[in-house]
Amino acid sequence: MELSELDFPLPEELIARHPPAERREARLLVVQEGAGHHHVFADLPQFLREGDLLVLNDTRVLPARLCLQKETGGRVEGLYLHDLADGQARCLMSGGRLRPGVELHGVTATGGPQLRLVEKHERGEWTVDLEGAADWPAALEQIGSTPLPPYIRRLREDLAEDTDSAEDRARYQTVWAQAEGSVAAPTASLHFDQALLQSLEQQGVEQAYLTLHVGRGTFLPVETERVEEHPMHAERFTVSEDLAAKLRQAKQDGRHVIAAGTTVCRALEAWAQGDKGETRLMILPGHDFQVVDGLLTNFHTPRSTLLALVAGLAQHQGAADGLALVKKIYAEAVAQRYRFFSYGDASLWLPQP
Repeated sequence: MELSELDFPLPEELIARHPPAERREARLLVVQEGAGHHHVFADLPQFLREGDLLVLNDTRVLPARLCLQKETGGRVEGLYLHDLADGQARCLMSGGRLRPGVELHGVTATGGPQLRLVEKHERGEWTVDLEGAADWPAALEQIGSTPLPPYIRRLREDLAEDTDSAEDRARYQTVWAQAEGSVAAPTASLHFDQALLQSLEQQGVEQAYLTLHVGRGTFLPVETERVEEHPMHAERFTVSEDLAAKLRQAKQDGRHVIAAGTTVCRALEAWAQGDKGETRLMILPGHDFQVVDGLLTNFHTPRSTLLALVAGLAQHQGAADGLALVKKIYAEAVAQRYRFFSYGDASLWLPQP
């Protein structure tokens, strides 16, 4: 697949900068048998059937964004990625004249731990040492903030005045978030509230959870002309024995498995092909789906592997050309002024009845 095939025109004003007032007020574009139907997210119970297995991601987003300052006063932007041993972590760092030994502290923190750059790696990543705090989770609570995606550009120019938003702390997180480890939210699930989950349960829609920790790689652009040559990022995931049993039973019974988000879709398909604990799976048109029948997902960026994943599922569901159908639906979403990306609206890709 050529990267240019994943391009589509998107007016910048359709990129959502804030979530809707209420989670369930997001719009929902339901796609079935090649046609799109316009609804709101609160209508979701109309489209899932009794016996469907809805799989959700229980990862919790860390306050992983770091606004830091060098002893000399220079500003550094950071993103915590994951823990290493002995008080160290891997972080993405951007700023002028960074070198091993440079010490940093949080711009908005009163006190708090010091960080020290240890070793530089590829793609702007560093090994960073933590000084003066018990562990990284505690340090992030002191000096970290919500790691909004780079396309939500509403940061103040002066980082010293850039404080974490209460709205983002609450809304860039699912209502069931539990397992800490992500640097980005499973955004399709941001639209659920507890009342909607209860409504689905009363309807007979079975709900189950896995964990996939969303990594920095989800935002990395595809830089190769052929999508298949893109070095796919690794993400950690866990499918419990309880969930595995529910999946096997659903498939045996002929019931639909609905993935809430591309993170869940990727984890389930990786599990089905034997990946354990971590996956670099790239899903493209032609992928042989083993588990997922339907997908709930937000609207994705042009030229992304996530867009290719949706096209792959659309083809699996019966579209002669999955990518052509995705482009048709996205053009309709643009024409109808749907909101795109993390805080945007959702689409539901249903299998044939």
